[in-house]
Amino acid sequence: MKALLVKILVPIGIFIIGALGFSLIKASAADDGEKKPVDTRPTVSVSTLKAVEHQVVLTSFGEVKPLETTRLAAQVSGEVMSWHKNFVAGGLVKRGEVLFTIEKDNYQAALLQAEAALTSAQAALIEEQAKAQVAEDEAKRFPNKPRTDLFLRKPQVLSAQAQVKSAQAALMRAQRDLADCEVKAPYDALIISRDIGVGQFVNKGTQVAQLNNIETAEIIVPIAGFDSLFLPSPLAETPVNISYKGVNGFARQGKIARDLGIIDSATRMSHIVVQVDDPYNLKSQGSDLKFGKYVEVSFSGQQLSQVFKLPQELVNNRTVWVVDNEQKLQAKEVNILRSEGAFFLIDKGLTNDEKLVLTLPEYPQQGMAVKLAASKSSEALK
Repeated sequence: MKALLVKILVPIGIFIIGALGFSLIKASAADDGEKKPVDTRPTVSVSTLKAVEHQVVLTSFGEVKPLETTRLAAQVSGEVMSWHKNFVAGGLVKRGEVLFTIEKDNYQAALLQAEAALTSAQAALIEEQAKAQVAEDEAKRFPNKPRTDLFLRKPQVLSAQAQVKSAQAALMRAQRDLADCEVKAPYDALIISRDIGVGQFVNKGTQVAQLNNIETAEIIVPIAGFDSLFLPSPLAETPVNISYKGVNGFARQGKIARDLGIIDSATRMSHIVVQVDDPYNLKSQGSDLKFGKYVEVSFSGQQLSQVFKLPQELVNNRTVWVVDNEQKLQAKEVNILRSEGAFFLIDKGLTNDEKLVLTLPEYPQQGMAVKLAASKSSEALK
């Protein structure tokens, strides 16, 4: 009985299972037919472009040099009597300080002689003027008598006046020679060398020292041709920042004094001159800007309006990629106004609110349809 039941149920079970499997296969086939087509467009990241105002900052390097160098010479001859304690190589002296003195005895005597000669000439002039007055009175008493210039003593008076002027000139020379016995610093100075000592006899015109002016220092800064287009106008008096970034680095302030007005034939660079007041801090506190130091100079150039600042890796052969309103790639030719670090400044070829492509497909094509990832602001490019 059981065997018969098994023989009956097994075929029935197989039939039921087969029917269910066929139903499942049919349902699966129906589902496959209802699937949507796969979107094969590549995904790109974009950034919305916004034009900005950009302040150009120009940077260059130069060597600190003195505004002027003087080879000091004695104006009078004589024996050196003393010299200033700072009148040594490397010493700093202020404008008007006495650097060294020359024996004054002969020049004091010459001054006394000049004063005496002037007094004598003035006395002779007074005498001649008195005689001329007597002659004038006599001519009035005798109107018929000839009145020549010689009779009126005009030549004698003129000669006496000339003698007074000559004596005055001699007195001025004597006073100047006496003053020149004290040789003073013509400006705040750094002593480079000194070639005299106490007891040494110096002749007039003998070079005795070399000084560098430390009231003002100059830095001649080269400007490349592509930077010269962005120099400020007017150039003179533009403030600059001067810095040294080595060990014991520092920063100072200066100003542009002038343009040298020529272009170097070898480098094709122009040069500007930067001036710094009191480089050795004789009148202030701070780090010395010593002559010969190589420093960085930076200053503000022109202000650029409506430019786009893009990373250089997004610009290839003056071309950038954007996505249009139909979400298709478009290649845009742009004008690179200036390169700054890792960025290009672009003034033509792009417009506000365009979608700049940040991540290109492997093989970008003009008009290629793409999908957009989350949009970024142009600020993210900076």
